[in-house]
Amino acid sequence: MSAVDLEAPVTAGELQTIVAARRLAGKSSVFIGVGRPSTAAILARMVHNPDLVLVYESGTIGAKPHRVPLSIGDGELAETADAVVSVPEMFNYWIGPGRIQVAFLGAAQVDRHANLNSTVIGDYERPRTRLPGAGGAPEIATGVQEVVVIVPHSPRTFVPALDFKTTSGERTTAVVTDLGVLEPPRPGDELELVAVHPGVEVDRVREATGWDLRVAGEVAVTEAPTREELGALRELVAR
Repeated sequence: MSAVDLEAPVTAGELQTIVAARRLAGKSSVFIGVGRPSTAAILARMVHNPDLVLVYESGTIGAKPHRVPLSIGDGELAETADAVVSVPEMFNYWIGPGRIQVAFLGAAQVDRHANLNSTVIGDYERPRTRLPGAGGAPEIATGVQEVVVIVPHSPRTFVPALDFKTTSGERTTAVVTDLGVLEPPRPGDELELVAVHPGVEVDRVREATGWDLRVAGEVAVTEAPTREELGALRELVAR
């Protein structure tokens, strides 16, 4: 950890990753893909929850990567896993019956009820952009016990109406962005802003949201990263 610079300013992306990692403290298992969700889950194991079981869609259960994997097929995931199962077994035995506690999901669009679009931008038959698609997200979002969405905060992402509903938001407990945290008061309710990151004003979050954003009566300010969190994250991404 001595090789990383802890004096450099914390970026919005780093803070988003750290906030997502904190949500895994005390959790038993998390289903993740690549990118920031994977980085946050690995960070959670490093700092907050060494017993956290990381589950990847490729079928690795209990993976213990020491660097950010390049893809869900990264060899280190299988090499460090407690078990490797087939994709049908992953969905039929682990996801479907609710054996995984939390899933981290991303998307191109999010609506006010945390429904997600990762299929197309524009009309489905004649899209402006064809996205990677659902993958296993619809089954994951209805099979795990809770969903945390991790996305950038902009009007392009937070839209009043999805171009295509890929994934239900009914089990989403939080949306963690680079500006703050949104949560539904109850499952399925409209999202409301409950926390902003240091230096972010509520009005800025409103401007970055494509609908009239609900705001909690008392908006918290995200706790600044500890030196342990920041050092572990910077060491992890530098590997």
